[in-house]
Amino acid sequence: MINNINRINILLDRRELSSEELVRECLENIEKKDGVVGAYLHVCADEALSKAREADTLRKQGGELPPLLGIPYGVKDNICVEGMPLTCASRMLEDFVAPYDASVIKKLNGAGAIVLGKLNMDEFAMGSATDTSYFKLTRNPLDPSRTAGGSSGGSAAAVAAEEAVFTLGTDTGGSCRQPASFCGAVALKPTYGTVSRYGAVAFASSFDQICPISADVYSNAIISDIMMGKDPLDSTSRDPMGRCTSQLGFGANGIKIALALPSGALTDDSQKAVKLAAARFEELGARVDEVEIPDTDLALAAYYVLTSAEASSNLARFDGVRFGHRAEEISDINELIVRSRSEGFGKDVKRRILLGSFVLSGEGRKKYYERALLARKYMRRKIDEILSRYDVIMIPTAPSVATRFDQKPKAPLEGYKADCFCVLANLTGHPSVAFPCGKGEGGLPVGVQLTGKYFSEPLLYRLAYAFEQANEVKNEH
Repeated sequence: MINNINRINILLDRRELSSEELVRECLENIEKKDGVVGAYLHVCADEALSKAREADTLRKQGGELPPLLGIPYGVKDNICVEGMPLTCASRMLEDFVAPYDASVIKKLNGAGAIVLGKLNMDEFAMGSATDTSYFKLTRNPLDPSRTAGGSSGGSAAAVAAEEAVFTLGTDTGGSCRQPASFCGAVALKPTYGTVSRYGAVAFASSFDQICPISADVYSNAIISDIMMGKDPLDSTSRDPMGRCTSQLGFGANGIKIALALPSGALTDDSQKAVKLAAARFEELGARVDEVEIPDTDLALAAYYVLTSAEASSNLARFDGVRFGHRAEEISDINELIVRSRSEGFGKDVKRRILLGSFVLSGEGRKKYYERALLARKYMRRKIDEILSRYDVIMIPTAPSVATRFDQKPKAPLEGYKADCFCVLANLTGHPSVAFPCGKGEGGLPVGVQLTGKYFSEPLLYRLAYAFEQANEVKNEH
């Protein structure tokens, strides 16, 4: 299936492909593959086909057309799509239906895109393997014995399995970039605030961002241009400083890249792939210097303290009283709340709520929460210091290729350590684009990410595109 938006639009304009054919191909791939992959929780086939026919009719009429007219996409199931389930992959919201569209959904649908359905995820976006979902397990289409990553594993798997042209996920600590790395896709965590969070169920509000996942850089940049911008429904939102597609094709010549390779954290094959990618950037005219990002352990600890604190506050609304799972045969309001939350939430969500409640209570607030806030400011200064000398920071997206399910760490803290490469951009609010840079164990993709100054998305896409194009030329030969 063709999954490059530019090529799709050319074929659609030439009448060599119809939107209905494209949607049918995605639906056929879902039918064939999703029994193993498990990317979708809900598919709206009839509605998608109907909108595809409308798009084809509009295209025949000519005139100026929306940029994503008739292009199908999938949505992570913590983002509101009016009339569709909104479960956050949790028993707590098993029967909930979204009453309105998220702001990004309005923008994408206004640009002509067609929603195919809702995608699996870790429960309430808490996890890194899409194995905490109440409903099903998502597997990596490139090797079903391995994870697709998380928490947006369904979103990345759907792109890799060609079950959608592109998808939306949310990234709180690498939840789009890490799955994209495992599945050989592209994902952008934008500058905090440049994409509205209105309509996304909150995990940790000062970290969460809605992100596009696609098969190529160009498509990702087009989607970001449509999604970005200030939204009166989100007071933290802001306008970007330049279009994401504005620098595509400018190359990497003269760009200064700081390469950070955390010692001892990478597998040998992943380290080799990242170093080869750095060498490729040098061939393209960039200057690459190895640097050290200090105190990454401090950043990881601060991330888990702060996100757990925010999660305990955000998830307090799910109490069995107003909406969500409600326990039966209860004697009083206290039993209703306790049993509804105990039955509705999974183990990992409960763990983080308890941790968050602890660090916000009594001595825990000063000892952990307030110190984590100071650590966040410290790490922001450290990243800004490096970016004052370099244009971007290049860092691996994950320590290894996609993990086998039978090799996944059993202890929660061991699993959390794998997030050390991605949490920095969420902790500090900087933009970061992740893309495939080579192959590792079993020929599986290795991902790398470029982190830049605030609002530097056009530069990040420019460099990722230059690398992607150079690799395509090399592979052709």
